[in-house]
Amino acid sequence: MIEAFLPEQLSEEEVEAKVEEVIAKTGASGMQDMGKVMGMVTKELAGRADGRTISTIVKQKLSN
Repeated sequence: MIEAFLPEQLSEEEVEAKVEEVIAKTGASGMQDMGKVMGMVTKELAGRADGRTISTIVKQKLSN
């Protein structure tokens, strides 16, 4: 019942696309930029993505 009022959760692919967009926008190049990227992505996706999922994807993208 409560689910009807919650924002729809984004897929991992959608979260990944947003992470890539923020990395490109900020010029993030490594793990030292994780906090900046996490802050922006979390703010933009507030309530629509799990923090753990965002963190995992950000770590993966910044360590490549």
